[in-house]
Amino acid sequence: MSLQPAPPSRVFMELVPWANLGRENNSISALEAQPVGSRPHVAKAHSGAREVHVSGSAEVSASPDRAQVAVRVSSTKEAAAEAKKSVCRRLDYITQSLQQQGLQAENVAVTKDIRRVENAYHMEAEVCITFTEFGKMQNICNFLVEKLDSSVVINPPEFYHTPGSVENLRRQACLVAVENAWRKAQEVCDLVGQTLGKPLLIKEEETKEWEGQIDDQLSRLPGSLTVQQKIKSATIHAASKVFITFEVKGKEKKKKHL
Repeated sequence: MSLQPAPPSRVFMELVPWANLGRENNSISALEAQPVGSRPHVAKAHSGAREVHVSGSAEVSASPDRAQVAVRVSSTKEAAAEAKKSVCRRLDYITQSLQQQGLQAENVAVTKDIRRVENAYHMEAEVCITFTEFGKMQNICNFLVEKLDSSVVINPPEFYHTPGSVENLRRQACLVAVENAWRKAQEVCDLVGQTLGKPLLIKEEETKEWEGQIDDQLSRLPGSLTVQQKIKSATIHAASKVFITFEVKGKEKKKKHL
């Protein structure tokens, strides 16, 4: 699901002089700073604290941090022992090669299955390998393709994110949006000669997340995607829009020392 283009952020600021006690019913002049290109106008007069209202947005993304490759080894023999021997010989070579490449045992899972097929025995084993380094993954897959025969099938890698990745990305998008809004408020206050105070209200108005998209024609063709296209397709994006109200303080006058 694609995200609709976010509208430009709008910054509004209303500066109202501090109300004079005993004259709360008197009208008070105000200055409102509109976005660039808009014509300033006079805001409604009221008494109370001065505030600056800003909205900020942010979009962040994260590539997948895990990949899983399945390697299948099979053999069909008249005797069960021969089928086992054929599969285990190649299986041992695969696991030893993975150990030599520095892969930890917890990232390698092996399953074995044997069954009768008419008058023969079919033995099949599957090695599921989890990678965190995609460059190493490609090197190992290429090595196995070169060293093993066609009876060994290496499936294309499947990329994914560890649990909690989407929530972490959503949180990051919100924090960046808040920072962007704070910077805008700071710049506006500097521009009009005021001091930005503490935040009075922080509200996340909108949040979205989606996965990367690729060409529809390519997605319909199994095995047609390159590794980079698979990574792009598995990349997740998150967007956040926030609204913040800050207190506005007047510039403090420097005291003259006698």
